[in-house]
Amino acid sequence: MKIGVIIVFHNNENDIDTSFFIEHLNRAKYLELCLVNNASTDKTYKLLDEIKEMCEKKVSVVDVKKFKSDHAAIRSGARFMFNQHNLNHVGYVDANKLNSKFLSISKLIEVISQNQDIIVKYNIEVLDKKEMKQTLFQSVFSIVEYLEKLKKDNQLLNYSLS
Repeated sequence: MKIGVIIVFHNNENDIDTSFFIEHLNRAKYLELCLVNNASTDKTYKLLDEIKEMCEKKVSVVDVKKFKSDHAAIRSGARFMFNQHNLNHVGYVDANKLNSKFLSISKLIEVISQNQDIIVKYNIEVLDKKEMKQTLFQSVFSIVEYLEKLKKDNQLLNYSLS
């Protein structure tokens, strides 16, 4: 089962290791990535586009021209993912919040690709507990929150984001 991951970037050119992204994305079997450039003024968009070119079938880039809130940028990515791909599980990450928690984007991609099945299984459990059917945007989940919960429950493989 495929999992969609939305990562929002804003002026993160120094945090993006294109070769690492490409290597891990090419190894990940069931991962669709939507990289959202939230009006970066540095070379972030160029780097994201480079990743897209090398991982064409697994990566999409949404370029938001005018800066939006994190929530609005995530919605832009979610709208794109739901329109372009048939996905039941879509999560998001804000690259700037990762940096504030001393987490690495590269390490996060590695952990997601190694634990896709566990993340999807947990998302199914969470959705099954909901009494009402969620709207499209309500079903988008925070990958970092899921990873923290799964780590706490000792369910993740090779998990160490720091």
